[in-house]
Amino acid sequence: MKVTIKGQVTIPQNIRRKLGITPYTEIDFIEEDDRVYLVKRRGKENIRGKFSKLRGLATVDMTTDEIMALTRGHDKEA
Repeated sequence: MKVTIKGQVTIPQNIRRKLGITPYTEIDFIEEDDRVYLVKRRGKENIRGKFSKLRGLATVDMTTDEIMALTRGHDKEA
């Protein structure tokens, strides 16, 4: 693996999957002796990751207008 002129490296896909590193995940670099460790930050989960898990789960057979009317409290006949 090479470091780019901008100091960037690509984290291999298998490591990203194993650690759950997705775009916008925050990571830290920990130095110990002559080694550097990449560590996923703990705390708040990536908000994009939270919602991406739910993508495609909606099963309501309604139009967007019908859903908006329900969420706003409007009657369909009004």
